[in-house]
Amino acid sequence: MSDSDDSPVEDTMDSTTPDDADPDERGPAGPLYVPVRLGSAGGRQLCFMRTPLGARTAVGFTGVRRLRAALGARQPYIRIAEPCLRALSEPLGVVLVTIDPQLAAPPVAHRAPVPAPAAPARATVRPCLRHSGGMPLALGA
Repeated sequence: MSDSDDSPVEDTMDSTTPDDADPDERGPAGPLYVPVRLGSAGGRQLCFMRTPLGARTAVGFTGVRRLRAALGARQPYIRIAEPCLRALSEPLGVVLVTIDPQLAAPPVAHRAPVPAPAAPARATVRPCLRHSGGMPLALGA
């Protein structure tokens, strides 16, 4: 390239077209419905899940129906963008973000409380020698 060439240098990152993109790589998901729980101080905290291999992941859903289908109708949520979800979860050591997870454990069925097992039968209780008027046994006898 000579000094007399005034053509702008093309930045290869900005010049990619949708046809050049990896089809498996998804773009930003936009605003997400992110499951939360009530924190000890009354605020809301992100709920982190686990991948099938056990890694912690933040999750976000692209629609309320998807969130409710996976986590149930009673699951509270907030609506935030994917970059914000990443920014909130990374300082906590969670670097994975899963969008629209398909598999989730079903909610636990509410059952009647299981009664505690009955206490074992106690041996017959006898009063101590002092209260029964008897003499204590001599030590070493």
